[in-house]
Amino acid sequence: MSEWAAKRFWTEATVTQGEDGFGIALDTRPVKTPAKAALIVPTRPLAAAIAAEWNAVAEKIDPRDMPMTRSANAALDKVAHQHAEVADMIAAYGETDLLCYRATTPQELVLRQSEEWDPLLDWAESVLHARLRPVPGIMPAPQDDAAMQNLRMLVHAQGIFELTALHDLVALSGSLVLGLAAQKKARHPSELWQISRLDEAWQAEVWGADEDAEKLAAIKRAAFLHAEEFYCLASEKSA
Repeated sequence: MSEWAAKRFWTEATVTQGEDGFGIALDTRPVKTPAKAALIVPTRPLAAAIAAEWNAVAEKIDPRDMPMTRSANAALDKVAHQHAEVADMIAAYGETDLLCYRATTPQELVLRQSEEWDPLLDWAESVLHARLRPVPGIMPAPQDDAAMQNLRMLVHAQGIFELTALHDLVALSGSLVLGLAAQKKARHPSELWQISRLDEAWQAEVWGADEDAEKLAAIKRAAFLHAEEFYCLASEKSA
């Protein structure tokens, strides 16, 4: 039996504007989230991107082809109702940030981590006012309380759409620093993703690439780049 999917019933998806932000109408019917909340986003560019996804539907609605809609739904149905909990979960990554846990051997990997990761830790100190300390090995090590508090404040200050994007940026990369660097455009998002994959790239160089791992990495990379784009669209000023 084939899986049921709602079929296209509208002629055109358009952006609407109200007091609370921008919505999407399917002809005259406003789009709602799965939890039946009005799908209202903070900027016209984000609403236009969502409307484009609905206009691209050929026959059946497939959420997998509508990443902007999915992320907006997550912001409104999930993050909006547990903002503090989500922010706490994201901020906690700073205590075990990927960039802080360093190999002790071989020396080439040690040097490569230092060359690629140290500049981001320096950036975090100068821009985020949070100096994180690299440590050898993988055992958890406490970080400076003031640095953690500064990072926590930055995360908690974000709105639901920005926080939704940050959640994915951090969870996919394993690094709060990299997630915030993507939001603040410290580096191109593709470069930041590559930096997060340094250890995996090293293993592939030494042992050879694994086809399944490469496919999974490609999926994660696309999700990381989408999260950065979603953040940018949600953060732009209304046009």
